[in-house]
Amino acid sequence: MGALDDIRVVEMGQLLAGPFCGQLLGDMGADVIKIEPPGAGDPMRLWGQGDEKVQWEVIGRNKRSVTCNLRVPEGQELARKLIAKADVLVENFKPGTLEKWGLSPDVLHKDNPGLIIARMSGYGQDGPYSDRAGFGGIGEAMGGWRYIVGEPDRPPARMGVSIGDTLCASYGCMGVLAALHHREKTGEGQVVDTALYEAVLQVMEGLVPEYDHGGIIRERSGSILPGIAPSNVYSCKDGHFMIGANKDEIFARLAQAMGQPELADDPRYSTHIARGQNQTELDNLVNDWTGSLTVDQVEQATIDYSIPAGRVYRAPDMIEDPHFQAREAIIEVETQRHGKLKMQNAFPKLSRTPSGVRRPAPAEPGQDNGEILRELLGMSDAEQAELTSKGII
Repeated sequence: MGALDDIRVVEMGQLLAGPFCGQLLGDMGADVIKIEPPGAGDPMRLWGQGDEKVQWEVIGRNKRSVTCNLRVPEGQELARKLIAKADVLVENFKPGTLEKWGLSPDVLHKDNPGLIIARMSGYGQDGPYSDRAGFGGIGEAMGGWRYIVGEPDRPPARMGVSIGDTLCASYGCMGVLAALHHREKTGEGQVVDTALYEAVLQVMEGLVPEYDHGGIIRERSGSILPGIAPSNVYSCKDGHFMIGANKDEIFARLAQAMGQPELADDPRYSTHIARGQNQTELDNLVNDWTGSLTVDQVEQATIDYSIPAGRVYRAPDMIEDPHFQAREAIIEVETQRHGKLKMQNAFPKLSRTPSGVRRPAPAEPGQDNGEILRELLGMSDAEQAELTSKGII
């Protein structure tokens, strides 16, 4: 049931970066034990839109929940014992927090030398900003993302999702997989240090070298990439449609589809550089064509002429689309709190060790206390009851 079915993960993070890393590892088969504070649990349980919050059902899937008060010595000792039984620890607390709790990497590695510790934070574990609080949006701003997103005449905008957190988590997961490979060869654990701003920086393409070499500072450009044309969302009679025809031979096919084959030989549009220099004018020409047709008609034309293009999807479009259905990109999971719920499937697809959703998100914090504490620590019911009475679990 997944490539990581022999790996145990203890997840101590809250909100998004740490839990998303845990979700990725769990989707690949790892046994993820999520430590939540007694009571309300992870704040992600209350995140999302609508009266009934369902976002938790995605990020909490493939996990078991155990409660533990990490702010008191007995809770810290309990966490240390659980981590000693794990292959991986995932945490996204402010740097220094584990150390304050007596759970520093040095201490944990004495108990468990092969432990891999994935640490996610705003600015990393060292450097002059390391002790600052950081959220995903701050990492997006510092990493360069926010400045270039939006319309040129408006303040910096954002994506509609927490991309800084999920990028950091994805790189954290990548680091865990690399560290597991190293451990397989040497038996050594290590620390994976991922910072929100550096995760964003990794996907900023040529932003830094363009400035270093040519003094170019990228600015907000709305729905286009400057110099890449035609590649935009265009208006149709009944909606919008995305076309990416910025390669010479693809643009020639688009010109044929538009009934204007001469455009491919026009000096203003015949080369990549020329199209970039005349981007606005070319976008207007394409938009005039799409504006005379329906989305269905434009889609069929781009299929007929083998032009990269597609509809601008919303959730209902994804659920109804036959390609999503054929590849099982969206699945239905029987959840404990909301019944059957559609959500994105595990990804990426592996042919030999497929990932998947084996269990729904835990409905209540600590619902697996008894199972986990007996299984990993041999703790009796009486011992658990004592911890409960003290507010430790």
